[in-house]
Amino acid sequence: MRLSTGVDGFDELVDGGLLRNRLYILSGPPGSGKTTFSSHFVTEGARVGEKCLFLSMHETESELTHDMSAYNFGFEKAAQSGKFQFRNVFDSNAKRLLKGPGGNDFSSGVKNMTNRLVGFINSREIDRLVIDSTMILQYFYPDNHEAFVQFLTSLKRVDATTLLISEMTDPSAYSEEHYLAHGVVFMHNYLEDDGMQRGIQVLKMRGTDVDTDIQGVEFTDGGLRVGSATTGSH
Repeated sequence: MRLSTGVDGFDELVDGGLLRNRLYILSGPPGSGKTTFSSHFVTEGARVGEKCLFLSMHETESELTHDMSAYNFGFEKAAQSGKFQFRNVFDSNAKRLLKGPGGNDFSSGVKNMTNRLVGFINSREIDRLVIDSTMILQYFYPDNHEAFVQFLTSLKRVDATTLLISEMTDPSAYSEEHYLAHGVVFMHNYLEDDGMQRGIQVLKMRGTDVDTDIQGVEFTDGGLRVGSATTGSH
């Protein structure tokens, strides 16, 4: 059974929703809607009674709640439902979870971190996980390519449907994120004669019949809405 992302018009692009307990990468430039998409994702999870965890290094819970309060898709209600947990990686508790004691040795440090994260998610029976963003690894383990690969591999072991936000801005540049993830979604920003346009594109989705054309996206009072296809030349 597939799960809904909660984003109006998106599930139809991926055969009715996302497959459970898989790793999905959400990439795109700043301002393209990645955090809003992810907020829809956990809001929908809380709405249907699933346990959700939002792990961020970019915003505090109050900042995210404030930003999402501009829309009426129910984020504030979800955040207060008891089904939603938020952690900022700079909080002491989250730092202990990700870094642990010591942590100077790269190999053992990454292994311990991933084991702690997987254990935390599974022991708390998290159903939906958002990690915003891959820069978390660059912060804790800078300049270590192997850490990123280990981290992605570990996320595929968790008993949760995971949405990992990536700051990658070139949809044509394949990376470990694309190869290791079960699905890759790219959010576009581009200028046209009538101003800034936004789009969303499913680049890859294992086990799913998908439409890979760029689809138009707009911000509405109800949050993100995926509309009709745009030209594929961007």
